Amino acid sequence: MLPREKDSLRDVLKAGRAIQKFTAGASLAQYAESDLLRSAVERQFTILGEALVRLRDINDDWVDRIPDARRIIGFRNVLVHGYDVIADDRVWDAIHTNLPELLGLVSNLLDEA
Repeated sequence: MLPREKDSLRDVLKAGRAIQKFTAGASLAQYAESDLLRSAVERQFTILGEALVRLRDINDDWVDRIPDARRIIGFRNVLVHGYDVIADDRVWDAIHTNLPELLGLVSNLLDEA
């Protein structure tokens, strides 16, 4: 694995862990009411998605090993371009359902490298 590939995977982990840290102990209602929390989480999801875009541009084979990578990149695009249609419950679900699995997978990929 090239250093740039590792950097992209580390960026995914860093952004994902920041999201988990920001939302720890919060409820969906608290998330929905807090402009600051929503902005911070959305920013980290944007970074996470962009890191996958960069990884795809370097070596698409690594992105193929992340089953939902293309959906995550699409989610990043919605956050950036469709900011007015973001559903808080969808973001909240991604945090608690998809993010832990993604971080585990990316961590395993880095361990393999």
